[in-house]
Amino acid sequence: MVAGISRRDRRKASFEGRNGRRVSAVCSALGALAVVSAGLAPSASAADVQSQQWYLTAMKADEMWKVSTGEGVKVAVVDTGVNPNTPSLKGQVLAGEVPKAVGYKATEDYDGHGTSMAELIAGTGADGGLKGLAPGAKIVPYRLAMKDLKDESEKEKAPELPNVIRVIADSDARIISMSFGEDIQRPDVLAAIKYAQSKGKLMIAATGNDAEEKNYIGYPAAYPYVVGIAASDKSGTVGKFSEHGNYVDLASPGLDVPTWCDNTFRSYCTGQGTSQATAIASASAALVWSAHPKWTANQVLASLIDTAGRDWAKDDPSTYLGYGLIRPRMVLENSSFNPGAADTDPLAKENATGVTGESGDTSSAATSPSPQPSKSTSGGAASAAESSSNSSESNTQLYTILGAVLVAAIGGGVFAVVRKRRTA
Repeated sequence: MVAGISRRDRRKASFEGRNGRRVSAVCSALGALAVVSAGLAPSASAADVQSQQWYLTAMKADEMWKVSTGEGVKVAVVDTGVNPNTPSLKGQVLAGEVPKAVGYKATEDYDGHGTSMAELIAGTGADGGLKGLAPGAKIVPYRLAMKDLKDESEKEKAPELPNVIRVIADSDARIISMSFGEDIQRPDVLAAIKYAQSKGKLMIAATGNDAEEKNYIGYPAAYPYVVGIAASDKSGTVGKFSEHGNYVDLASPGLDVPTWCDNTFRSYCTGQGTSQATAIASASAALVWSAHPKWTANQVLASLIDTAGRDWAKDDPSTYLGYGLIRPRMVLENSSFNPGAADTDPLAKENATGVTGESGDTSSAATSPSPQPSKSTSGGAASAAESSSNSSESNTQLYTILGAVLVAAIGGGVFAVVRKRRTA
């Protein structure tokens, strides 16, 4: 579906199950391709990569860590595997908790993508490596078969996504982070997601990076009970590549975010994608859940939705940024925050409506298991910033950049976007 960074950015990096269905890694994309074509070397060595993590300053991570680091929360990273031996992940990966039936080579990352997502979530920053937004959280790794995995025998041994989701559902991992996608919906995956939801898991997935080409509906983000994450830049503008539709629920920093260049784990590259945004959103949820361990998944999500940065009505979410830009600090700084009823689904309307196509017809993933060829709702510009010049609606800046200093409203301000109504 999208290109990746470094060696992967000139081709599609697709997951393939034993049935041959295509599932694409939603890693980084357009910016990295432009950088590589210009012959630029990897953007950051392990010694200075943290200086590239602009969103930690913007989100006021240092202040949040005084309240919560994500301690006590386990995040299942379903990806290309997670290398537990990078400096930033030593002691952070609970490989022993992955059942053998679905744990084939879970700690051997053949791509670098899964390890990057794990570091963005829970990296300690040791030896100058990536600092995760929730460094107190722990990672439980799962590996799916990806197109870059050339060994056919390994593809055969890799677990199927529905089985992985069901295993996680029966574990004590609270969050399932899925930085990948496909353009069809499958009954077995949907059934597994419903099962995980019944077990109280919070599922977060990338919406996809193909907005400028197809902007097709991305799954698992578009399934009910899965939180679809779009990618925003330093100004709070949605990335041009970030897919849009009524299955976008929240936005998170996803541009100019460093990840490992490849599976040699020698250097970091700066890329962009809804993958990175998903990892940062998963970490945000871990921070909140750690601070409020008795909350349910519904309450954690409701708190993130209620405090999201936006300049539009909450009951009229954007097709580009959903309910707005994720701001966990707004929850953490209020010890008496009311997250609502434990059993109230904050996405009940979206889950009941299903995915809305351009024609206005719905293709509810809850009732229709067949592949849906229609594109997601609202075509047109993928960049809210571009749309703003043609809008009469008010806009406010998310942050102001004064030299190298970010006056960040990710931590507590408003959002510089123009919403586009969801058709429901």
